[in-house]
Amino acid sequence: MSGESKRLRVGYALEPKKIKTFITLSLLTHTHSQGIDLIQIDPTKPLTQPQPPYDVIIHKLHSTEWNQQLLNFSSQNPKTLVIDSPLAIQRLHDRVSMLDVVAELNLSPSVTTPKQVFVYDSKSLFDSVSNDLKFKFPIIAKPLVADGTANSHNMALVFNKNGVKSLEPPIVLQEFVNHGGVIFKVYVVGNYVQCVKRSSLPDICEEDMERLGDVMPFSQISNLNSSGYKVGVGDDVEMPSLSFVDQVAKALGKGLKLNLFNFDMIRDANGGDCARYYVIDINYFPGYAKMPSYESVLADFFKDIVKQNSVAVLPNGQGSNNREVPS
Repeated sequence: MSGESKRLRVGYALEPKKIKTFITLSLLTHTHSQGIDLIQIDPTKPLTQPQPPYDVIIHKLHSTEWNQQLLNFSSQNPKTLVIDSPLAIQRLHDRVSMLDVVAELNLSPSVTTPKQVFVYDSKSLFDSVSNDLKFKFPIIAKPLVADGTANSHNMALVFNKNGVKSLEPPIVLQEFVNHGGVIFKVYVVGNYVQCVKRSSLPDICEEDMERLGDVMPFSQISNLNSSGYKVGVGDDVEMPSLSFVDQVAKALGKGLKLNLFNFDMIRDANGGDCARYYVIDINYFPGYAKMPSYESVLADFFKDIVKQNSVAVLPNGQGSNNREVPS
């Protein structure tokens, strides 16, 4: 058998913006040197029609039609590894259901999620303001749908009930936890886990809320500088241990049945010596190009899953697509 016939063929179906940021020259160069060919899939053509033989398909498209044809393709081509099941990915498109997995896993008392409430219409919004909320201000207002579109990122800090009244349902109201202006972004690629520290929203005390108005979109968070804040302060916030991050990441991956995702985690600034972490968001197929050495990480992942053939997607989204991928 020739060397060329042994090359791995990885098909990718991504939005144009994702292709631009993920399928970089450095990725193409490195994967090619590793015997991997990345092949763009045209989502406008049915997958059930004759296609190039793929060893792996990776994807991030949001249409119902695409999800259905991918499931049909999987059932007819069981030797092609589809990363990941559309049925598993769908859970992350809803900010209510995406965090349920954290409670289901019961990782440890030190890992939890912020309190939150789903406001689905104007009446429930009025009720949430009229009645006492389950948590104190400030709170974060997030769109219910988390599908990667621009609207899904339109969030706001809300400082009082008047601010809540200005919101448009459906939304998720989430407890704001002071976390030292630092967020830990954890990237997961199969069994590979990498944690990086990024700037986040600054800590806010009750006195500050009186001069910050009713509501502040995240896009205006830089305005806090004029209020005496230093956005992104957090050099004194310690990174969590690698073993701890790895434990959380692999538990989430197994619970979600996903290989390609990242999650945002913060540490309670008021926890003292007793570290308490909150998982606040989970995203499918994140911006891996921001992760150091992502080219080699992805190449190793493709080779490992094909070699072991331990990840498969079944039509019903169950079975061996449980993310048991060798490191």
